[in-house]
Amino acid sequence: MSRAASTVSTAPSSPRAHPMFEDLTIDSGATTPERRLSLGNLPPSPLPSGKHRIAVIGSGSWGTALAKIAAENAARHADQFEPTVNMWVREKQVNGKKLTEVINKTHTNQRYLPDVSLPTNLVAVPRLPDVVRDATLIVFVTPHQFLPTVISDLKRAKAIHPGARAISAIKGVEVEGAEIKTFASVIERDLGIPCSALSGANIALEVALEQFCETTIGCPTHSDSELWHAVFDAHSFRVTCVEDVNGVSLGGALKNVVALAAGFVDGLRLGGNTKAAILRIGLKEMTEFCLEFFEGSQRNTFSNESAGVADLITTCYGGRNRKCAEEFVKSGSSFDDIERRLLNGQKLQGTATAEEVHTFLKAHGRVAAYPLFERVYQIAFNGLPPAQLVKGL
Repeated sequence: MSRAASTVSTAPSSPRAHPMFEDLTIDSGATTPERRLSLGNLPPSPLPSGKHRIAVIGSGSWGTALAKIAAENAARHADQFEPTVNMWVREKQVNGKKLTEVINKTHTNQRYLPDVSLPTNLVAVPRLPDVVRDATLIVFVTPHQFLPTVISDLKRAKAIHPGARAISAIKGVEVEGAEIKTFASVIERDLGIPCSALSGANIALEVALEQFCETTIGCPTHSDSELWHAVFDAHSFRVTCVEDVNGVSLGGALKNVVALAAGFVDGLRLGGNTKAAILRIGLKEMTEFCLEFFEGSQRNTFSNESAGVADLITTCYGGRNRKCAEEFVKSGSSFDDIERRLLNGQKLQGTATAEEVHTFLKAHGRVAAYPLFERVYQIAFNGLPPAQLVKGL
């Protein structure tokens, strides 16, 4: 929620790490130390069983990777969670068969993560109301352009349990004229349930392959942080909970705009010095944008957490936005064509967010204050030559 919209953030004023995680440190050795998590004090479930039921809305590469972790944790802690985790799959055909049937029979997502084995308690479901019925913990991880339809369908079906909590792992922002909102705040507003945010230096395939990484979860309350930490923390997926919901959300959105700039640099072969400068300028604009327009945001979320600088680094060196922006420069193709060729039809978040941010900044007369964001927008949408990226920064 933005200052520009005269609203107040749901996030408390400080992004302090949850006390139960303060003593956790990253081992510098080659292996990750085992940790036994105590889940005895989780907030109770409103279901008669007393157990929490997890549902995942989205089944792309990122959604499937998160669903895999959630299902593994649900099975591991069967005293706290219902063992079955439902995952909503928009029905598609894979080699003449329904994708839901392929996932449930082979325990692989042949369309998006074909080489990753999924737990048997992760169930692909084609009907959205069936996925969330009786779910107390709902993970939203659809492409951002589908969220309005998803919310509308959920409201029409009246399928959300009144005691449910949500978390958004969706990258991007929603802009309506002079107002800007994170998707966590949109979910909270439209569905009337508390919504946290998850973001970090998390390439989906690497997460699914259980390569060690960190992520950040921004939670509005202590109880929410306990629950979402239990859902997602794993030996290869280290979770830190903070209170800065907006900062976590914005880090995950704005870094994709900077990643486009990094891809333009790679396509132009401008070298490491230029790319480092782009990352520094990008992090500065990300931080200042969040502090200027979002109440309760904290600078430390960007400088200290995986959702900030770490996510920016990995996205600018290994993410799809960087890759497609490099191809944009080298091939001269449109982003629509590049998405079809390189992303199997999935959509880029960076281009959409660049357009949304431009619209918002223009409405507030603040375009000139964020020159890197504006250069990326002009290159992606208005034909500015990529070589002009660094002019005037």
